[in-house]
Amino acid sequence: MLGYIDKIREIGERLFTDGKVDVVIGFAKGSMPMMNEPMMARSSGDLQKMVWDGNCGINLANYLTNRKEKIGIVAKGCDSRNIVTHIIENKIKRDQLYIIGVPCKGMIDRRAISKAVPGEVTEVIETRDSIRVKGRDFDETFDRGDVLQKNCAVCLHRNPVIYDELVADPVVEQTGIDRYEDVRKIDSLSTEEKWRFFDDLLSPCVRCYACRNACPLCYCPTCFVDESKPQWVGKGIDDIDIKTFHFLRAYHCAGRCTDCGSCERSCPVGINMRVLTKKLEMDCKDLFDWEAGLTLDKRPPLDTYRPDDPNNFIK
Repeated sequence: MLGYIDKIREIGERLFTDGKVDVVIGFAKGSMPMMNEPMMARSSGDLQKMVWDGNCGINLANYLTNRKEKIGIVAKGCDSRNIVTHIIENKIKRDQLYIIGVPCKGMIDRRAISKAVPGEVTEVIETRDSIRVKGRDFDETFDRGDVLQKNCAVCLHRNPVIYDELVADPVVEQTGIDRYEDVRKIDSLSTEEKWRFFDDLLSPCVRCYACRNACPLCYCPTCFVDESKPQWVGKGIDDIDIKTFHFLRAYHCAGRCTDCGSCERSCPVGINMRVLTKKLEMDCKDLFDWEAGLTLDKRPPLDTYRPDDPNNFIK
């Protein structure tokens, strides 16, 4: 993946020269190690600031909602699947976009690395198979596969599903992975054990809404938590209000979530709220044979009425 950036810049340069786009959305180096930040290049010169490595985990589809320009966008597998959802839900038009597809081998879990070293990381050196991190009193190297984001470790769609041009040959997709092992473990718990699990899971939440704001699917004009007439949840950090927020937000992502990991990545206290959306993702797969964002030719199951629906409750 480290060699992709030259091709990304080359494609962006051509798009500007040919007048095909007004902006190219990609990544620039962040102000802190392992935290590259989204950028919008509006000229050929801006493209030289772009980077691509294992620290580009933010889902860039989040920056497409209701835009009017002609846009070039760098998209890995999960980004491309969310772009499909944006198009289906009429948040962007396909003919506005030039999708620069990036075959992905997974993004680095900065929290896992930070926990594994004895101090602040000041430098990261990435190779094809390893991640070397340096700090004031340490210099350690990790196997890349051991420090991937959890969603990347179980990703089955690393190649973009929709694109105008790929920057490299497709990568080999992962096989033999049980994406829902953690969900089934929770399903096997008793009611009391499940309650304790979710109590422990969500107890650190401070209702900052970083997960909502980072999610490429959360683009309601007014979020239900901000409604006042009627008011669905309180504004404090009451346990029930916290659970209501997380459970309802997960349901709003049912049949739409691509497990891009933006919610967990952005959470300042490291809550793994992906277990909620993964449960619904698993149910959509089991009940409707549906995975979000893989095609423009079918509507999501919760957006479709079928007279022959196999679930009797609908009749």
